[in-house]
Amino acid sequence: MASTLPDHPHTTPQPEALHQAERGGRVEVHGIDHIPETERRGRARELFPVWAAASVNYLNLVVGGALVLSGLGLWQAFAVVVVGNLCWLGTGLLAVSGPAAGAPSEVITRALYGVRGNRANNAVTGWMISVCYFALNLAAAAVAAFSLAERAGITPTTPTKIAIVIAIVVVTLTISVYGHAVIVRVYLPITLALAAAFAVVGYAIVRHADFGWHQPQPLGGGQLWAAVFAGVTLIASGPLSYTTSADFSRYLPRTTRPGAVLGWTALGGFLPSVVVGGLGVLGATAVDMTDPQASLQQILPGWFVPVFLLALVVGTIAVNALTAYSAGLALQAVGIRIRRTLSVLADGTVAVALTLYALLVSNFLDTVSNVLQLTVVLLGPSTAIYATDILLRRNRYDGRALTDESPGSPFWYRAGVNPAGAAALAAGVTASALCVDTLYTGPVAALTGVDLALPAGILVAAAVYGVLMRGLRAAPQS
Repeated sequence: MASTLPDHPHTTPQPEALHQAERGGRVEVHGIDHIPETERRGRARELFPVWAAASVNYLNLVVGGALVLSGLGLWQAFAVVVVGNLCWLGTGLLAVSGPAAGAPSEVITRALYGVRGNRANNAVTGWMISVCYFALNLAAAAVAAFSLAERAGITPTTPTKIAIVIAIVVVTLTISVYGHAVIVRVYLPITLALAAAFAVVGYAIVRHADFGWHQPQPLGGGQLWAAVFAGVTLIASGPLSYTTSADFSRYLPRTTRPGAVLGWTALGGFLPSVVVGGLGVLGATAVDMTDPQASLQQILPGWFVPVFLLALVVGTIAVNALTAYSAGLALQAVGIRIRRTLSVLADGTVAVALTLYALLVSNFLDTVSNVLQLTVVLLGPSTAIYATDILLRRNRYDGRALTDESPGSPFWYRAGVNPAGAAALAAGVTASALCVDTLYTGPVAALTGVDLALPAGILVAAAVYGVLMRGLRAAPQS
């Protein structure tokens, strides 16, 4: 039996009732089930603030500063920020499959890996990595919130810290539970508010920045290329983590131009990421970016510091609401028959537990952070396979057929697994692992001195999948 499960599995809401519910701000009724054409609405440009709100954040500022700390010169770091963020084009390409299928990425990828194979894919790429990112972002927001509480005269004791973390999660999960319509509605004002806050930060940074700054000991030769490739990989890990971009485009009408979906998604992520990352680069010439939250307060107006801290919290909430939304869909796609609302709450509970353990008990956060440096080994190949499938099928997906999980499904392949997808992912991950240089040094990286995990994984996975799936004909439209 298929496990396509809307939030209210025993009722089939009528289209007009759905529109009224969304206008009234009620909980989204759909989970991983197919969205009929009669229930689609909206325009591609609505995707811009969704991705912009998730990109105007503290993490991009920190990563920009980290590039300079790694030894890159000012203009070298700027170039790395731009090149790494070009991977938002991949995020935009994956998003075009949403309107075509009327289904989230977690279901569309059944075409890549098969019904059963895709469950494993969602368990790791869709759920586990998402929950880890949720915990990391939540920890960063919590630290900013603790500082904000201190400024308000509240001593951040352990009970207070727990209360603050839970409060942030409640706001985050409320957005995720209410779902797609609320995300589209509230992310425009969130984007505008965050842009205004970071404009003040940007003014302070530009005012104190040294545009003539250079590294005391500039890198050259192999060391320079190693730093460049490592920086591009670090920047690219952001957009590559959004292999679920179709989750937020699937409500658009099928007739929506794919180019518009790709463009507004990519631009929404690329533009703010480059601007904020560039501010981080400049910030490294003015303050100590090893602790940017504390250091930036030295050059910000005193009245603005609480606003800055609040903006860090709000930005993280915007990122994590998207992450929790997709993680909830991934949990359904794994095969667990649970309503989307409950799956989102379950994800939030796990993330809270990880975050509290990290902040209050041990250095678990450092461990997870190091592990996530390796996610590009998996995310690069999986993004490449997804993008290649879209191109091979000419973005034609039968959304209703994708919801069929029975052995008679056209996406059952062999025993529920698509050998081409499995082989391509294994080959891509292997190639990437051989070239990686983070927690460990792969043999290829040891020979070259450069971390080529990102391009190697992408190229090998795409090539293997393209060869094994050659002759694939586009699925008929539903």
